[in-house]
This record gives sequence, structure tokens and C-alpha cells, in this order.
Amino acid sequence: MKITDLKVWVTIPEKNGRSYVFLRVDTDEGISGIGEATSSGGGGSIVVGNMLNFLKNSTLKQDFRETLIGENPEQVDLIWHKLYRRFTGGGGSGGFVTTMLSGVDIALWDIRGKVQGKPIYEILGGGQLRNDIELYTHVTPGNPEKAADQAKNIVLQGFDTMKTDPFMPEMAKHHRRYLQGTISPKGADLAVNTIAAIREAVGNNVDILIDCHGNFNVPTAIAMAKLLEPYNIGWFEEPVQPNSNEALRHVKESIGVPICVGERLYTRWDFVPILKERLAEYLMPDILWTGGITEFYKISMLAESFYIPVSPHDASGPINILAGAHVMMTVPNFYKLEINHAALNTLNSMINEPLNVAEGKLIMPKRPGLGIELDEEFIEAHLDEDWR
Repeated sequence: MKITDLKVWVTIPEKNGRSYVFLRVDTDEGISGIGEATSSGGGGSIVVGNMLNFLKNSTLKQDFRETLIGENPEQVDLIWHKLYRRFTGGGGSGGFVTTMLSGVDIALWDIRGKVQGKPIYEILGGGQLRNDIELYTHVTPGNPEKAADQAKNIVLQGFDTMKTDPFMPEMAKHHRRYLQGTISPKGADLAVNTIAAIREAVGNNVDILIDCHGNFNVPTAIAMAKLLEPYNIGWFEEPVQPNSNEALRHVKESIGVPICVGERLYTRWDFVPILKERLAEYLMPDILWTGGITEFYKISMLAESFYIPVSPHDASGPINILAGAHVMMTVPNFYKLEINHAALNTLNSMINEPLNVAEGKLIMPKRPGLGIELDEEFIEAHLDEDWR
């Protein structure tokens, strides 16, 4: 079997919304696989889309510029290593390179499943460990009363875990920019009131996860964690920027709540110091940013040897969610899979049939490969203007 074509789209399904990167790998046996390589804002999806196109069009036979065309798609690990080493020079990792690689890798696993006539979770590792995937979803911050009402409704829909960034009403303008690492007393008070209202609304049998989006400096992160400790929070996610393990260690040693990190760590090598130095109780890699199914499975197995649970970060499209779910079907150290149930209509608009979410769980498709296909007509009709 040989790869014959690589088709790439960068699409915006909602006006003024985010961009999603999708791709399709075609073969000479008529079997195609789909993948996603969505980047996180700032036009990153356009950059990754162009990188993917270069994999098709780079036919100059010098300086390692091999095209994907002609490769055997069933040699998933070989292609992973060739691409990773090609663009990182044997050192460094992450960002656009592993995002590009993720899209290709997921599409190759989709082909592999279709060739064998089985879902990916039946052919990955030792095969299926569970029947469905438990989910957690999001609560919109800003107004404590509205957040509490939304949380109660989420519980009625069958979810027993939810996440929110109660600091976001003030910190949104600093998000990703890191121009300051502090929050005002008013912003901190709103955050505490929001979590207090949610906890009162849902009782003590629901996990409340806190996302800080890496927006804080060390003293602010410590102070905010201590303010929220009385509300029995399940984890304190990305309290500081991911570049400094020393900063993370300082926070970890100063607070009494579990820490979760990982969405901006990329390969197994990035996770080694987190595990070895006991800097977090939960890992949340993003399958679109780590290098796809191949690398995500290896990260999960690495974490399992430390008895650290894994919870996939899902802030992109429907393949992001399903690919992570396929891996989690096969590993014992799975916690919950992230989904924003309020975005389901948008996610489902890009695929041929909707994600099956019921009673706080994702019911996995039983068809071969990923189990879904892209709605190419819809995607073509909603291309990013910069991609056009």
C-alpha cells in the first residue's frame, strides 16, 4: 500500500470563531484516513496547514525533503520517527512540528484500522479495556448564580465532573500574552464566589476542576489555590506557564490541592521530569499537539508506570476528542476525557454523524478506524479566509 495524495483544509465553521485543520491521506488501494492538526490561535492553524501541504509537495531530493507521497501508510511508527527527526534535528520538540505530525499520525491509524476492519481501540496496544469513555465538561464563569444553575443542569445531564476557569473574567485579556501574572482582589473574590456557588449547587459528590490557563506568577498561583482549597477542588490546572519546572515545583510544594499539567508539553521526553520529580498528580496531554495516537499512547504508558492518571486535553475539533478516546479505551490509568458539551453542534457540523454523548459518557463508534468521516462539503464551504 502506498500514499497517493494528501488533502488539507483549514476551516472556520462559525463566524469569528476558531480555525480547525483537517486532512485526508489517500492510498493506492482506495482506503483513506482522516486526521486533525488544529493549532491554538494566532493563525497557528494556517502555519500548520502549510506545513502539511509541504509534506506533499516537498519532492526535492536533497536535505531530507522527502514527500509523504509513496510512503507505506501502515508503517506508522517509522513515518512518525522520520518526520519528528526531520524537523527537530534530533533535539527539541513541540509546537507546530508535533501538531503537524499529529494530524498525519491520526490519519495513518485511521487507515490502519480500516485495513484491519476494526476500530483503532481494538488494534492499539493490548486492545480494549473499557466499554465507553467518561467525560467532564465546562461551566461558564463570570456570574456565580448563572454558573451554579449551569452546573446543576450539567449534573442532570449525567456528568459528575466539571471544569471552569473562575479567574477568566479578569484574566482573559492577559491569556496567552503573559504581560502580568497577578489578579486583582476583586477578580479573586469573584473566582471564590463562583466556586462556592457551584459547590453549594452540586453538593460534595461532584468533582470541580480549576483551570488557570498558566496565567499566574508563583505567589498569585499559590494564593489562589489556597483560597479555593476549602471547596474540595479536584485539580488546579496549569497554575504557571509550562516553561519552568522550578516555578511549578514551588507551587506544588506550597499548596494542598492536586496539580494537573500537560496540554503544552509535547512528547514523552517533556513528561519525564514531571513524573520523575513528582510535579503533578494528573497529566492532560493534547493528542493534536503531542504527536498523535502513537506518541499519546507512549505518554500514557509512561504515566501508568508512575500510577499517574491521564486526562486528554480537548480544546479543538471532533477528531481531537475521538482520537484521544480511542487511546483511553486501551490504557488503565484513564481519568476523564474533556469535552465542551455546549460546543457539540459546532463539533458535529464538521463530521458525517454526531458524536454519541449520553449520560456524561462518550459512546464509541464500532466502525473501523476512527469511526467517523469528515463532512468535506461543509468544511469546503467554511474555509478560513487566510487559507483561501
